[in-house]
Amino acid sequence: MADAGPQALCAREPRVPAERLVAEMVPPPRFDSVRFDTYNPDPAQPSQAEAVTVLSGFAAGLGGAHASGAGKKRWFSKKPAAPTGPRGVYLDGGYGVGKTHLLASLWHATPAEPALKAFGTFVELTNLVGALGFQQTVQTLGGHRLLCIDEFELDDPGDTVLVSSLLSRLVEQGVALAATSNTLPGKLGEGRFAAADFLREIQGLSAHFRPLRIDGQDYRHRGLPEAPAPFSDEQVTKAAYATDGASLDDFPGLLEHLARVHPSRYSALTDQITAVCLTDVGPVPDQSTALRLVVLADRLYDREIPVLASGVPFDRLFSEEMLNGGYRKKYFRAISRLTALARDAKPLVSQ
Repeated sequence: MADAGPQALCAREPRVPAERLVAEMVPPPRFDSVRFDTYNPDPAQPSQAEAVTVLSGFAAGLGGAHASGAGKKRWFSKKPAAPTGPRGVYLDGGYGVGKTHLLASLWHATPAEPALKAFGTFVELTNLVGALGFQQTVQTLGGHRLLCIDEFELDDPGDTVLVSSLLSRLVEQGVALAATSNTLPGKLGEGRFAAADFLREIQGLSAHFRPLRIDGQDYRHRGLPEAPAPFSDEQVTKAAYATDGASLDDFPGLLEHLARVHPSRYSALTDQITAVCLTDVGPVPDQSTALRLVVLADRLYDREIPVLASGVPFDRLFSEEMLNGGYRKKYFRAISRLTALARDAKPLVSQ
């Protein structure tokens, strides 16, 4: 048995300084060691191998001096001439085809010190603007060689305009850009579905991006068994007490707690947690709650924290109305990621 009982995420109220938000703009732990040569292209999907070739060349082209002529961060300077030609790539593809692996590999391969490269999700970028303010964010990222944005989201017009304005300023500063988003599972094979949406929404920035299609099936389910069925409350509770660093919460209580914690703090909420154990998992009651759960699922997946649960399977968390609505891409991603984490948690029951 563990030396102490499990912790409760509901008992945590983390405070995150703005400096930590900036310092954490690096690939998450799950992608610390990924590189282009650790990506395994599907032989049946030639676009995957092509993406490695294109992105490797893109990274190599970011060597040398900053595009604006500066080699260091410039807190105060005159506006440089905008670079010519595409200074960005947009990875267009479905769930689990390895877009984040490739984006993180691009970050690692770009010949610049980590302080001159930034990597974060769309949500993390908007949180950074909220913490620092728009102008300070421009100054903080303006001297960077590369900004990678994972899971670019188009479903909030206000945030899309905010980030588009930010990226416009960064492009003027000579920052190279790379971004990913998702097509829906049912939309794969329909050409530039997500790329068209992306390029339309960022409007004036579209000329700075080269869309790069990546076809394939979700690798998290490729050749793998189905996700394990939920366990009993007793099994989950016993595993939580037997696992050092595990948390234990009832799902309805955790959903209520997430409403009191800003999503920018969800990463800190899981500090030093080795496994998340949840009892009484059920369908989420409303869209606001569902969107908070999506952010938590992303942070758990980034940190490779297994999730052991009782109640309903994860593919029943979201209603049909949600899965057919405007935020459906987020919900499908969350289901895919929580399913992968449920597989990772299965051995905990046999301890």
